[in-house]
Amino acid sequence: MGKILRKASGPAAFSVFLTVLVSAAAQAAGRPIAAADLLAMERLSDPQLSPDGARAVYTVAVPDLQSNRLARNLWLVSLKTGDARPLTTSGRDGGARWSPDGRRIAFISQRDGTSQLYLIEVAPDIATAAEPAARVTKLTGLSGGADNIVWSPDGQTIAFTSEVYPDCRDDGCNAARDQAREKNPVHARIYDALLYRHWTSWSEGKRLHLFVVPSAGGAARDLLPGANYDVPPPQREGPHPIAFAPDNRTICFTAVSDRVEATSTNGDLFEIDAVATGAMPKRLTTSPGFDGAPAYSPDGRTIVFRSQARPGYESDKWRLMVLDRASGRQTSLTDAFDRSVEDPRWSNDGKSIYFNAEDEGKMPVFTIAATGGVPRAITAGMFDGEFDIAADALIVARSSLSSPAELFQVNRATGAATPLTRHNAARLSALDLPKSEPFTFSGAGATEIHGMLLRPPSFNTGSRYPVVMLLHGGPQTQWGDTWSYRWNAEMFAASGYVVVMINRRGSTGAGQQFVDDITGDWGGKPVEDLMKGLDFVLQKYSFTDPQRVAAAGASYGGYMIDWLASQSKGRFRALVSHAGVYDLASMYGSTEELWFPEHDFGGTPWTKPKAYQQMSPSSYAADFGKYKTPTLVICGEQDYRVPYTQSLEFYTALQRQDVPSKLIVFPDEGHWILKPQNAILWYKEVLGWLEQNLR
Repeated sequence: MGKILRKASGPAAFSVFLTVLVSAAAQAAGRPIAAADLLAMERLSDPQLSPDGARAVYTVAVPDLQSNRLARNLWLVSLKTGDARPLTTSGRDGGARWSPDGRRIAFISQRDGTSQLYLIEVAPDIATAAEPAARVTKLTGLSGGADNIVWSPDGQTIAFTSEVYPDCRDDGCNAARDQAREKNPVHARIYDALLYRHWTSWSEGKRLHLFVVPSAGGAARDLLPGANYDVPPPQREGPHPIAFAPDNRTICFTAVSDRVEATSTNGDLFEIDAVATGAMPKRLTTSPGFDGAPAYSPDGRTIVFRSQARPGYESDKWRLMVLDRASGRQTSLTDAFDRSVEDPRWSNDGKSIYFNAEDEGKMPVFTIAATGGVPRAITAGMFDGEFDIAADALIVARSSLSSPAELFQVNRATGAATPLTRHNAARLSALDLPKSEPFTFSGAGATEIHGMLLRPPSFNTGSRYPVVMLLHGGPQTQWGDTWSYRWNAEMFAASGYVVVMINRRGSTGAGQQFVDDITGDWGGKPVEDLMKGLDFVLQKYSFTDPQRVAAAGASYGGYMIDWLASQSKGRFRALVSHAGVYDLASMYGSTEELWFPEHDFGGTPWTKPKAYQQMSPSSYAADFGKYKTPTLVICGEQDYRVPYTQSLEFYTALQRQDVPSKLIVFPDEGHWILKPQNAILWYKEVLGWLEQNLR
C-alpha cells in the first residue's frame, strides 16, 4: 500500500507531532486527544462471566511501543465490589474461559513462543488472584498451536483447535513437516486450487482441526484426522464456532466442505462424538448459506445458531435459528425482525435466548423467548459490542465514539447499567472528547439515512470549521457510535475538524433491503447518499465551512475516495484513500474471497465485463487531472484482501496527471494498520495531509 517514507518518522518527528496536537489551551473539560493518549488507552475485550455470575475474566491489551505490539493480560473483576486485578502478567495471554465449577480458567498464551492452552487456578477471593507460577499449568505443546477453547460441562475435557497437515496422523509428523519447510532453501509456493492466501497469510497446506484434551493433563487428540477442511473456517470469522453438548461427549462445530472455498459462503453445522475412537462427523444443516455460532440448550434437546439463507452472499441477514435435535426440524425465530443476529446465548433456564445486533449506529443486547416472539432490546440506544450471561448476571463491553470499552453490569429486566471497570477513567478525565450527534436526512430515492457528527474540542459557535467526511468500508458494515483505535473520529475532531460519518446505502443496522441496495451499484446510490448527507450538514450546521471539505476512507471507503477523485468534480480540498479498490477487474484476479465480487457485480469480469468496468474508478482516471484534488494514498504490503497494487495503480494515475499526491506503503501491515509505531505514523501523515490542504 504505497512506498516507504524516506522522511523523518522516528521519535523526533513523533515528538513534534504530539506537540502540535497537545498545544491547544487547556479547558475545564480537558484538552484535545493526541496520539499518545490514544495509544495509552487500555483495550478491554472478551468478557467472560464465572458460572455463578459473581466474577468476570477479560482481556486487557496495552500497546508496547518498544516491541511494537499489543501486550495482553487477563484480568478479574468482582461484580459485587467492582474490584479488578490482573490475573496474568506475561503480556501474551487471552481467550480465557471458565471451568464449569469456577475454580479454573483455561486460556491461550504465547508466553513460550507459540499459542498454547494453559490452565490457572483461581482463588475465590479476588484480592489474592495475582498469578503465582505454581498455579499455572501448560496443557498443550502442539506444533500447530491452540485456539478456540470450549470446556465440557463436567469440566473433564477441553475442546480446542490446532493447525495440522491433513495427511499427518500425529504431531511428530506435523512438527517434522514444519522443520523441513523452514530448513528448505527453496521457498516457492505451489498451489492447484483457489483461496491460497487470506488476509495477511499464505496457505502452507495446513488445516484447522478440532482437538480434545483432558483438563487434568494428557495427550491431545485430533477428532478429524485426514479432514481437508477447517474447523472453524478462518474466512468466516464469527462468535463461538464450537459447542459442547450437555452429555459431555458430543461437540457441534461449523465447517465449509464445498470444493471451491473461494466462491462459497456455505458453512454447515456438524456433530461428532468426542469420546468414541474413530467417530465420524454428522452433518446437521444443509442450507446453501452459512450456519454458525451453535449453542446447546441447557437440556441438550435444541441447538440455537445463526444462519444466512442466500448462497454466495456474505452480507445476507443473519437469522436466529433453533434446531430440534430429535427431529432435525429448523425454525427461524427472527423472520419479522429486520436486523442481523450477532452472538446468540441461552439463558440458564433455557426459556430465553440473548443476542446483540447492529441497529442505526448502535448495538444493543436483545432477548427473545426460545419459542419465538418479538425481540426486546435490553440495552436500547447503546453500543454493546460484546456481552456474556451466567446465572442471573449480564455484563457488556460498552463503548461510544467518545469512550473506549469498559465493562458494565446490566439489569436484565430494566436495562439499567452499573460500571464495573474504570481502566481509562483517569485518562479520559484529562481530555475534551465531544459526544456524537446523530442526524437523519433524505438520501437517494428519498430514503431516510442515518449519520453522526462530532464537533471539535473547545467548540466556538461563532467560528467556522473545516469538515472531514469519513467513509466506512465493508461495504456492508456501519459507522457505529463506538470507540475505535483505527480511524478514531475523536483524533480527527481534535485537529479542529467537524467530523461527519454517514451510514449510506449498503450499511448494516437499517434493515436487509438497505444492505442489499448497494449490490451492483457501488458508485450509484451510496454516492448520492453521501453527497446529499454532506449537503445536509453544510446547510444545517452554520459552523461548517463549505469551502474547506475533505473526505477520507478505507477499503470500500477507499474505493469511494478513488471514485470521488473524478466523480465529485473537484468538490473536495483533500482526499485520503487507504487500501482502496481502484480497478475491479484486477482486484478480482488478486483478492482471495471471490464470492464477494461475484455477488456484488453479478459474475466474473469475463461474464459481466460491463458491470466491473462501469463501477471501476480506473475507468474514469482521465478526469483525475482535470480536478487535481490533492490525494494521500496509503496501503499495507501484506494486504491480500485489497492487494496493495490497487493503491499503486491509483497513485500512478494521479502522478502521471500531475495531481498533488503522496504514497505511503507499510511493508509489515495488511488491510489494517495494527502495530503501535505504525499507527503513530499513520495518524501523523493523515492529519498532516488534511492540515496542509484544509488550512
